[in-house]
Amino acid sequence: MSKIDFTGRVAIVTGAGAGLGRCHALEFAKRGAKVVINDLGGTRDGVGSSDAAADKVVEEIKALGGEAVPNYDNVAIVEGGKGIVQTAIDAFGKVDILVNNAGILRDGAFHKMEEENWDAVVGVHLRGAYCVTRPAFINMRENGYGRIVMTTSGAGMFGSFGQSNYASAKAGLVGLTNVLKLEGVKYNIKTNVIIPVAASRLTEDVLPPDLFAKFKPEFITPLVLYMCSEQCEDSGSMINAALGHYRRSAIMTGPGAILSDGKKIPTPEEIMENWDKIMSLEDPKYFDEIITMFYELGPLLS
Repeated sequence: MSKIDFTGRVAIVTGAGAGLGRCHALEFAKRGAKVVINDLGGTRDGVGSSDAAADKVVEEIKALGGEAVPNYDNVAIVEGGKGIVQTAIDAFGKVDILVNNAGILRDGAFHKMEEENWDAVVGVHLRGAYCVTRPAFINMRENGYGRIVMTTSGAGMFGSFGQSNYASAKAGLVGLTNVLKLEGVKYNIKTNVIIPVAASRLTEDVLPPDLFAKFKPEFITPLVLYMCSEQCEDSGSMINAALGHYRRSAIMTGPGAILSDGKKIPTPEEIMENWDKIMSLEDPKYFDEIITMFYELGPLLS
């Protein structure tokens, strides 16, 4: 088994002042990476800022003999994203790895979801991924190498009551990943997604106390490190991780029902009559991009 080593690599971890981000950053450094520790230092709902969180993790890494620099920029604004990436370039010359981990929560039932709370959460999770990933992706293209990890959630994949803003943002990261996996092929840039369940300040009042203590972030970090290694050749994968259990999720398409010759418009009654076939996921298929799905419509286009 080859050892995963990050000597000579430069990693950015957003939201690295605590929880999952801190755990990822420490392990990157232990394996030789030079790390940018980004953390705005705000509260769980995105209020305020402080240098203390990022500075503390940088000191931890230096105490272990590693190399790290802090960054306090806001991921949710374009200038903040550029600043994070520029910090890596100024300090270490490049960006090889980006882990989009920063996040906030402002939960509430959808009928009570105010615009401010919607925008704030989507801003950090989805817009934040855009703001940081774009300048990092540009640098990775220039260097011909990159590894990107998006942090989504079961809320975005499967739904979670009271988290319409959070779930929408997290689902959006899957769409972004599906595009980056295609645009990164030529430049050896791999983009993958983790779907973690772990103890953090975002889950401290979601998980019962007895379970919270068991869901250690250390269970998630090995997956992130593998996805960010040279050895990882997959891109566009979505992996669930919790308590040492890792399994893939994927958007799959069932066999469906053909109700037309490509010219006749089916009736709503025909849709109703064939609903079970339309809904069936027996023998599903995975399409790696939208164009491959169109190929299946070939007979109907002739």
